[in-house]
Amino acid sequence: MANDIVDRLANFKDEVEWIEFKLNHHDPQKIGEYLSALSNSASIWSQKYGYIIWGIDQSKNQIVGTDFKPRETKGKGNEDLESWLSHGLFPRVDLEIIEDEWGGKRIVIFKVGAAIDQPIKFWGTAFIRIGSYKHPLRDFPEKERKIWNNPSDFTFESQIAVSNQSSDDVLKKINYPRFFKLLEQPLPDNKESILKKLEEEGVIQRNNESFNITNLGAILFANYLTDFPKLSHKTVRVIVFSGNDRVQTSKDIIIPDGYAVLFESTVNFIMDLLPSNEIIKDALRFEQKLYPKKAIREFLANALIHQDFSITGTGPTVEIFKDRLEIINPGRPLIEPIRFIDHPPISRNEKLASLMRRMNVCEERGSGIDRAIGEIEVFQLPAPYFKAEDDFTQIILFSFRELNKMEKDDKVRACYQHCCLKYICNDLMTNTSLRNRFGIKEQNYPIASLIIKETMNAKLIEIANPENKSPRMRIYKPYWA
Repeated sequence: MANDIVDRLANFKDEVEWIEFKLNHHDPQKIGEYLSALSNSASIWSQKYGYIIWGIDQSKNQIVGTDFKPRETKGKGNEDLESWLSHGLFPRVDLEIIEDEWGGKRIVIFKVGAAIDQPIKFWGTAFIRIGSYKHPLRDFPEKERKIWNNPSDFTFESQIAVSNQSSDDVLKKINYPRFFKLLEQPLPDNKESILKKLEEEGVIQRNNESFNITNLGAILFANYLTDFPKLSHKTVRVIVFSGNDRVQTSKDIIIPDGYAVLFESTVNFIMDLLPSNEIIKDALRFEQKLYPKKAIREFLANALIHQDFSITGTGPTVEIFKDRLEIINPGRPLIEPIRFIDHPPISRNEKLASLMRRMNVCEERGSGIDRAIGEIEVFQLPAPYFKAEDDFTQIILFSFRELNKMEKDDKVRACYQHCCLKYICNDLMTNTSLRNRFGIKEQNYPIASLIIKETMNAKLIEIANPENKSPRMRIYKPYWA
């Protein structure tokens, strides 16, 4: 593999902006900065990858070899170099280290994926190559805009999961009957028509006499994701804990199929695992699950669609505790969690999102989260908590709690989400609507007024009619409205 790369790249007369040649110099900080610069430059130059190659004397156009040994080199804090570099690059990006020989000379190659959708930063700073020099990207705003606006053909969905498959291989690995059923189309009566439709939807690509199965096809329609080594860790995992912590596990289940194949079954499976509350209504006693199915369905779909597939080794996880349910997906969201309710969703994986919408796996653009929040309000549950870190996004649903047992932050979060929900439904929050949300009796309206005041102090809501001096008659809007 190294020979192929060197043969192709060593012929450049000069360093291009997505290739860096070195002999032995390997300062970890500089390597990380170059990886950021080369990834961003590769995006601008429509290349799949950027490269640092050790062992080439570009001034003499010779392969001279290198003494650099990346597997034995440490980053800062004595962390292994590869791990330290991967932690410093954000968003996560494919990084491959290749050590080989070419003509008896030792060669080392760092191969980094091109930036997609946004610039790649190294420990918080993005870099760019201009000619043969590395600069902070902020000094070149026109190039930064180009990265943000550059539609890439190298998205996750279009990349190849497995190549050179026969037609029979494709039909064995892809659940094509489910594909046609979800798209509400009749199943063709011949193999060629099936393959043609799979190709039209980007599930497969023709490769002369064989076929490639794309990541889009595999992640959605695989009979077994283990058939696709690059995606085998992207299976949905459902873990049930015996209590409110992670000390004791009672169930740990892996869903092996593609997301679309078993999505409805997965939602139903999760619902079956949930604890129930006993409800008495109209003198009848019945069991009700702790969380609304529509909310579970929407939040799970969002976790699948919006995950960052460049983060390897982990996939979406559902964790069920006695007092809460957590849905976790790899990658930080592209919008801040506080704007989840009102902001149109932005996905790294738009082809995947679009196809899942067409199959009715998730709601129409911008309507899913608010419907989920609406269902949670109907159940009078605490407001869900959205958390975003560099490596993951987490949604926590809480089981029912009496208002007097909720923490201040829980009440403020619920008030803000209720205000957002009213606003996007062309309505405005009032003391009365908040009382209905919490089940507060009318004579206890000061309790609602206090929650509103605390939410205003947190600068999450504002008075929409400041001319009205009566607290009970005021209407409120989100801070961003």
